[in-house]
Amino acid sequence: MKASLVIVGAGPRGTGVLERLAANLPALYGDRPLDIHLVDPHPPGGGRIWRHDQSPLLWMNSMAEDVTMFTDETVEQAGPVRPGPTLAEWAGADGQAFLSRQQQGAYLRWVYERSVAALPPAVTVHEHRGTAVRVSGSRDGRQQVWLAGRPAPLLADLVVLTLGHLDAELPPEQAKLAKFAVRHGLTYLPPAFTADSDLGALRPGEPVLVRGFGLAFIDLMVLLTEGRGGTYTTGPDGRLTYRPSGREPVLHVGSRRGVPYHSKIGYPPSGERPPLPRFFGPAQVDELLARPGGISFRRDVWPLIDKELGFAHYHRLFTAHADRTRMAWPDFEEKYAAADPGSAALQALVGAAVPDPADRLDLAALDHPLAGLRHPDAEALQEGLRGYIEADLARRHDPAHSPDLAVFLALLSVYGQLVRLGDRGPWWHGFFSYLASGPPGPRLRQLLALSRAGVVRFLGADTTVTADPRRGLFRAESPSVPGESVTARALVEARLPEPTVAHTRDVLLRSLYAEGAAATPAGLLAVDPADGRILDRAGLPHPRRFALGPHTDARAGGAFSRPGTNAPAFRQNDATARALLTFLRDRAARPGSAGVRRRPGSRRARRGRR
Repeated sequence: MKASLVIVGAGPRGTGVLERLAANLPALYGDRPLDIHLVDPHPPGGGRIWRHDQSPLLWMNSMAEDVTMFTDETVEQAGPVRPGPTLAEWAGADGQAFLSRQQQGAYLRWVYERSVAALPPAVTVHEHRGTAVRVSGSRDGRQQVWLAGRPAPLLADLVVLTLGHLDAELPPEQAKLAKFAVRHGLTYLPPAFTADSDLGALRPGEPVLVRGFGLAFIDLMVLLTEGRGGTYTTGPDGRLTYRPSGREPVLHVGSRRGVPYHSKIGYPPSGERPPLPRFFGPAQVDELLARPGGISFRRDVWPLIDKELGFAHYHRLFTAHADRTRMAWPDFEEKYAAADPGSAALQALVGAAVPDPADRLDLAALDHPLAGLRHPDAEALQEGLRGYIEADLARRHDPAHSPDLAVFLALLSVYGQLVRLGDRGPWWHGFFSYLASGPPGPRLRQLLALSRAGVVRFLGADTTVTADPRRGLFRAESPSVPGESVTARALVEARLPEPTVAHTRDVLLRSLYAEGAAATPAGLLAVDPADGRILDRAGLPHPRRFALGPHTDARAGGAFSRPGTNAPAFRQNDATARALLTFLRDRAARPGSAGVRRRPGSRRARRGRR
C-alpha cells in the first residue's frame, strides 16, 4: 500500500509542518509515493482561529513585519532553509501596521498553497473537511483515523495532531456559575475564542461583568463597541473620543492583576542587542534536565529566568543610557554574574549602580501592578487606571525606555529554552503574554476613550465573581475598592479555555488520554520534546503518533513567529517533519514494504479533496 500520513488540524501549525515536509522531502524521501491527508472542519491555512469568516474589525496583536511562516538562517534545524515573505512583504503593507485576522488568514492560505505546490509530484494531498474523533491501531502497525460521520477510517502509517486551541469542559467554579445562570435566567459566556461566542444576549445599556483583561477582552471590547456601530473621532491633540451607537452594554472588567496586558512596544530595535542567552541557555537547561528527582519551576527555573531578564535589561541600560548609571558596564556585568538570583548582594549592586528606581527591573512589581493600592471609591479607581494605561502607552512608545525592548527579546530567548523542559504551567504563559504579547497601542487608546465614555468600567485587582442567590445576580468585588461591588445579569469569561487533555471537549484527545496517553500535572499531553512523539504513562514514545501545539507540554508560543528569532515552533516543525520522513523512508526500504516507485509517465492529482 502507498505510504500515508494523516495530519489532524490544518491551521497554521499543520501548515507549518506541511511546509517543512515539502522542504525536507526531496533529500529524505526522494520521489517515493506518499498520501498526505489533512483533516480539519475549517479551511486549510487559517484554520479555525484565522478563518475568513470573522469580523474584519479584529486585528492581529503583532505588527505585520513581525509575522512570518518561513525559516531563516537563525533557526537551529537540520532541514534546509526555505525563505519566504513576512506578512508585511506578502501584503505590501506598512511593516508596523496591525493587519486584520482576515488578512492573516489569507496569508496563511497562501503559505499552505505554496507548500502544497512545492511537494514532489509523487505526493498527493487530500483535504477532509471533517472532525477526527479517534485514532486506533497497534504501536507496530498502521493507524486508523476515524472521522465523524464516515464509516471507514483513514489508514495512516503516521498520525500528527496539530489541533490548535480547543474548547474545554468548565472547571468546578465556572460550572457552578453556569448552573446558577441557568437557574436564574442569566447570561454566562464561558472561556472561548471570542469570535465564536454568541454575544447577542449582552443587551444594550446593561452591565456585563468581564473576567480577564488580556487579548480576549480586547476582542470582546471591539465587537461590542465598533462591532455595534460605535465610532471614534480624533481631536486636535490626538486624543480619541468614542461616540456610542446606543447598542453597547457597559463592560465592568477585572482580573488578577486588574490592568490590561502591556502595550506592544512602538519603536524599532536599535544599537547593540543583549548577548542572549547568558544565564538561561542550553548549558543551564542540560543541568536542569540532569537533576535527579525532577525540577520545580519556582525553585529551580524561575531564578535563572529572573537573572536572564535582568541581564538583558541592564545590558541595554548601561550600553544605551549610560548617563543613568553609576558604574562601568564591565564592572557591573562581572558582579552581576557572580551574584545569586534575587540575592541581597544583587539587590545592593543594582541599588548602587542604578540610582533611579524607575530604571531598575522589578518583575514582582510588574506582575502585581496594583498590589497594596486602595481607592476610596469606584470613580477614583477609574481615574487611577486611566493614568496607569496612559503611562504604559507613553513608556512603551518611548525609546528612552528601551530596556523594556531588551526584556522582550530576553523573554523570547527564555521561551525558546523552556521548550526542552516541557510545559511550566499557566502562570508562566500568562506572565509572558502580559509582558510580551499585549495589544497594539491603538487598542489601549480606544480603551481609554471607552473608559471616558463610561462604556468600560474597571473593577480592580484580584477580582472575584460570586453568585448572589438572594438577588439572583452575579456579583463582582475587588480589594482595590474596599466595600464596593457591582452586580449584573451577565458574566463573560474573557479568556481561552485551559488546554487540558482530561477536560478537553475534543473527543480525539480525550480518547487518546483514556487509552493511555500521558498528561503532565498541568493536564497537557506529554510528548517527546525532540520530535513530538506522544508519550504513554510509562514514558515511552509512540512510534507512529505525534502532537504539536498548545495542547502539548512542548507548546512553543505561536505557530508563526518573528523573523530572525530562531523560533521554537519552526525548530519543532522541522524536527517532526524529518522524523516522519525518516520513518517512512526506512519503512519503504524494508523487504515487502509498500515503497514502490512511480512508473515513468504516471500522473496524479496535485490535491484531492474529500
